[in-house]
Amino acid sequence: MSEEAQRVFDAIDALGQIADPTERAREAGKVLKNLPDRNKQLRELRQAAVLELLGQDGATYRTVAVELGVHFTTVQAIVKGHSSSGTVRPKKKAEE
Repeated sequence: MSEEAQRVFDAIDALGQIADPTERAREAGKVLKNLPDRNKQLRELRQAAVLELLGQDGATYRTVAVELGVHFTTVQAIVKGHSSSGTVRPKKKAEE
């Protein structure tokens, strides 16, 4: 894990070390309130990086997947902007 990613997790862990339960709850609440926006920001950051990787000579979904340690369908989903697997994404309704 990179130093930057570890610092994010360390900061979350530090919230649990706040002695005053009122302050701990408030600070955790602030983080939770902002997570949806931050998750969106992280997804966009990841998508841009994957698109950059795919723009390199000879890059394919499969080669990028190997480089990232994920399945190639995950790379496809990232490129399309999907944030979850098809197992939890609502199924398309059959045409009537």
